[in-house]
Formats: sequence, structure tokens, C-alpha cells
Amino acid sequence: MPDSAKITDLERQDAVAEILNSGSFKAAHRLIQALQPAEVADLLESLPRSKRKLLWTQIALEDEGEILLEVGDEVRNTLLEEMDTAELVAISGNLDIDDLADFVQALPDKVTDEVLHSMDKQYRTRLESVLLYPEDSAGGLMDLDVVTVRADVTLDVVLRFLRLKGSMPRHTDRIVITDRFGFYQGVLPIRRLLTRDPDTRVADVMRTDVDVINVSESDTDVARLFEDHDLISAPVVDDDNRLLGRITIDDVVDVIREDAEQTVMSMAGLSQEDDFFSPVVRSMRRRTLWLGINLATAFLASWVAGQFATTLDQIVTLAILMTIVPSMGGIAGSQTLTLVIRGQALGQIGTGNTRWILAKEAIVGLLNGLVWSIIVALIAYLWFGDSRIGLVIGLALIVNMSTAGIAGVMIPVLLKRLNIDPALAGGVVLTTVTDVVGLLAFLGLATSLLL
Repeated sequence: MPDSAKITDLERQDAVAEILNSGSFKAAHRLIQALQPAEVADLLESLPRSKRKLLWTQIALEDEGEILLEVGDEVRNTLLEEMDTAELVAISGNLDIDDLADFVQALPDKVTDEVLHSMDKQYRTRLESVLLYPEDSAGGLMDLDVVTVRADVTLDVVLRFLRLKGSMPRHTDRIVITDRFGFYQGVLPIRRLLTRDPDTRVADVMRTDVDVINVSESDTDVARLFEDHDLISAPVVDDDNRLLGRITIDDVVDVIREDAEQTVMSMAGLSQEDDFFSPVVRSMRRRTLWLGINLATAFLASWVAGQFATTLDQIVTLAILMTIVPSMGGIAGSQTLTLVIRGQALGQIGTGNTRWILAKEAIVGLLNGLVWSIIVALIAYLWFGDSRIGLVIGLALIVNMSTAGIAGVMIPVLLKRLNIDPALAGGVVLTTVTDVVGLLAFLGLATSLLL
């Protein structure tokens, strides 16, 4: 088998499946040992449940916690079902505070209590202080392991302090400066610590212009701050400016990835935590609701078309062309909807620019409608030899594509104000609007101009 560090994810998945089929568990163990926790998590999620359980038996106990944090909720739950309380307690002892906070929230309440009681009082108090905050807030992301010093000491004192500690937390690019009461004052970048005169006081070289994060900020705002300022870590403070912890880039990358996956999956009414290999009945139940909503909107569009049954009976040509107008409007609206949802996620759309965006997209829809109405009208005329048919479908396209541009902006804006995820519900609402308006415009104009 090729070196695991040089093969692709797909090749690695095939290799693991082949190893498990052959029963060579030693080979599986060697492969797992050479991988990072996130890579092992990807492997577990790519395997059917039976093989997933076999692979899990080859993972060392000290690595299980980090791997469980990398897999989706549903996959994690299936693995937790196979573990006893003693094993879960042992796993928790190998995790950092911020990771442990995420881990214990996935455990049953009874097991969580036992995990908490297995810790010493100081460690349990620190963990409970993290658990006080929502998972999607800065407090839920923060790590309590922070190196702090006072501003009135020299850099030489700081260096001797660090040597005495013997190690620093991961992703430590700056040391946080606090007063003797724990209130935040600034940061000392590591590069300044290493390059300035050791006799210099910390107060003379520390930075006070660094952005701090309030503990109640949302994880999305935190991710945007890291992205905009190219941060590796950032201090977290409470409303009184007291230092509570720090957030590091590895946690922010997870937030960005999860938000991106959630947006994509929400557009189909699914969750990014869904297990690809979950039981058939469970998968069917989850998708049924979304299909039911879509069916209801389809019946609404059919009902609208049914109001023009007489027109369709007299001019059969309309039935052939009827789907074009809703389809073109749906695509035009989806383009606008996607742009607006992305803009909302990046914090680019607010009350100050919504009207401008609405006007712009309405004009774009109108111009696209004019261009394509000419093309479609010409095709319809050449196809059926009736200029009136071309006029009807052309006018209907202008109406529906203009409406689609407006709806593509207004739907996500209104849904967000109602605290409904635009990525989850926006597509269904938009499809309903473009189908109904498209059919009304096309068949209504046909009734007025052709009969």
C-alpha cells in the first residue's frame, strides 16, 4: 500500500475498506496511527456503520476524544452508543477545556455528571464556566488556557517565566497583559518579546490597539473578525473588560467550515451533521418534510394553472410553452437569492443598503427579462408561426424575471427579520413566488390577448 501521507482521501478510503475486508486489523491500526484526528474522522464518516465500528476498535484511547470532536453529531452519537461510562470518563481526561466543553454537551446527562465528578474541583469549575455560554458564542469557543503577565515587569522576567513553565498553549502568538485584578490591558506579541532588549519593560512594547472579543459575541462575528484582521488568536473579555480566555484560529476554522456546510445543506432542508450511512427509514423521515413542503407549493402552482383551464383547452400551444416562464424566473431569482444570502453571511447587507440592492436587482431582472423575452418570443414565433404567442411569452418573461429579482432580495431579508434561516426556507418561498407569478403572467396575458 502507498505511503498514507501521499495518497488522496479517496485512495485512503479504498485502502481502509480493503484492509477491513481482509481482516488485517494490524494494518488498519498502523494506518490510523499515521493520520491526524480530522483525517481519521473523515474516514469514519465515509464508511458504512459495520466497518466504522471495526475501524473504531483500532483507535488508541488517547486519540478518541479529538476524533469524536471532528465527526458529525450523528456519527458521534452512533460511536458513543458503543462505549461505557468508564471509557467516556477516560476520554474526557485527554481533552483541553474548550474541547471538553464541546464533548460533554454531546453526552447523556448521566454520563456528563460522572465525567464532571471525576475531575478535581478547580478543573471542574473552569469547565463549568465555559459551559455557561451558548455553544455558538465567543464564550462557547474560548479556551481558558492563556499566558498572562503584568505590564510593569521586564521582557527578561517574562522570558524566565516562560522557561520555568516549560511549555505554552498551542497557537500562542501573543501574551496577554492584565493588571493584578485580571482586567485586560493589552498584548505582547511573541516577536517583540524575542527581538527587543530584555531590559525593556512590557508596558513600553505591548500593544493596546488589538481587538478584543466580548464573551457574548456570536461565533459568526468572531470568524469575521479573524478573517478581516488575519488573527491567530484573540483575547476574550466580559462586559467589565475582565480577561476570561482566548479564541484561536483552529476553532475559528471549524466555525467557518460548519457555517459553509450548513448553508449548502440547509438549501436542501438537511443538516450538515446528517450521517450519509444512517438507516434508510431515518433518512427518509428527514427528507419527507422538505418534500411535503415542495409538494404543497407545486399544488399551489397547479391550482393557479387550473384557473386558466378554458384558455389551455382552446390554445393547446400554451401548454407546451407554459413551463418556460416559471423556469426562467426561478433561475434568475436563485442567482439573486444566493448572492443576498452570501452577503448576509458576510455582514455586507443591512438596512442602509437594502433599498439600493433591491433597486439594482430589479433593474437587472428587468434587463435580463427584456433580452430573453426577445429571444424566446422569436423562437416561439418561428416554432408556431404566431406572433401573438411570442408577444405573450415575451411579456410574461419580463414580468416574472423582474419579480424574481425583487423576490430574491426581499425573501432572505424578511426571513432574517423573522429569525428564520434564509438558506433553509428561501429556496422554497422563491420557487413558489416565481411559479405562481410566472403562470399568472403567462396565462393571464394569454387570456387577455389571445381569446
